[in-house]
Amino acid sequence: MQYIKNLNMNTLASTLDTESIKKDFPILNRKINGNKLVYLDSAATSQKPKQVIKSIVDYYENYNSNVHRGIYKLSEEATIAYENARSKVASLINASPEEVIFTKGTTDSINMLSNMLSRNLKKDDEIILTEMEHHSNLVPWQIISKEIGLKLKFLRVSEEGKLNTNELLNLISPKTKIIAITHVSNVLGITNPIKEISRIAHEYNILVAVDGAQSVPHMSIDIKSLGVDFFSFSGHKMLASTGIGVLYGKKNLLENLNPVSYGGGMINQVTLESSSWAELPWKFEAGTPNIQGAISMDAAISYLNVIGLEKIQKHEKELTDYTVELLNNIKGITIYGPNPRSGIISFNLEKVHPHDTSAILDNHGISVRAGHHCAMPLMKALGINGTTRVSLYIYNSYQDIDILCNELKKVKEVFS
Repeated sequence: MQYIKNLNMNTLASTLDTESIKKDFPILNRKINGNKLVYLDSAATSQKPKQVIKSIVDYYENYNSNVHRGIYKLSEEATIAYENARSKVASLINASPEEVIFTKGTTDSINMLSNMLSRNLKKDDEIILTEMEHHSNLVPWQIISKEIGLKLKFLRVSEEGKLNTNELLNLISPKTKIIAITHVSNVLGITNPIKEISRIAHEYNILVAVDGAQSVPHMSIDIKSLGVDFFSFSGHKMLASTGIGVLYGKKNLLENLNPVSYGGGMINQVTLESSSWAELPWKFEAGTPNIQGAISMDAAISYLNVIGLEKIQKHEKELTDYTVELLNNIKGITIYGPNPRSGIISFNLEKVHPHDTSAILDNHGISVRAGHHCAMPLMKALGINGTTRVSLYIYNSYQDIDILCNELKKVKEVFS
């Protein structure tokens, strides 16, 4: 908690004081074309508070060393910090530390998982995905399906943007082995019924692998309550640095899986003829890990815990509702996805390309995302080529949304 002491607890007694929170994020002082930065792209990556930045600097300045290997002070300190971060992550999601594998991020976690699970799959086995998956939770499964001869099935998105669990029952067969699904859509902002999907899947002995990249930063996650078998997420979307992520797996499942990366750090014994692996979770962490990344996750989680994830979720819901209300007052706007939604709002302005919308907003210091958001199949299902996306986080305020909507009205006037 040493990096969190500067956060003013008094201002957070009842609601989020976004102006005080903004002061913890140095980049938010930056001006773009003479305008103060309004950052509305946290679904792509979050900004970093000074407490997290200081934790990284402290590591490199005071105890930079490799972990698990050196019997000297620096290495011992680095190892303690690295493993403390693992425990902090485990506590965040209600898991055991041995079930937490550090990876490079959500994409790396899913690639690792798909490759490990592929060894237990055979030709004509089936995997169920959805139309709303990020490419990171689609392409890896496509690759192993082609290599092995698997069949991919897809749970379709309704016109409203929802998934129907009754349709899931129609897709399940005796050959279904895995359901891979996003927790929160990075385009529609909808939170999928993971607990219900897990219950259905386990009735048929099907594994459930969840992409939690857009949920962990914004809500309380209880892995045991969700009932999932595997869960992946990234540090950089939850205030930590890039290049660090997590793959959670149930202990009994991880114990029966073999790693896909080999070398130092993940072995128990090595001879010229054979090798044996370390215990969980280290058998899945070959080579020198992203030590500073793990430490940054520790600091980021501490920061989020001080504010409170329930308070964060409440703030984002209220701000999202406000954003949707103001956007709906703009003539010619189409918003995609149902309410309630998380702090992700995708929309299009009539006769305005999303790239044009984004570029004009950027001229006024407003950062939003434009394009297909690594979800091309979903765009096809929606009958569009892309959207403009606003994604909110703890440092966003009602004033940010007022500025956004005022500028969007001007964008509309330019193209009218």
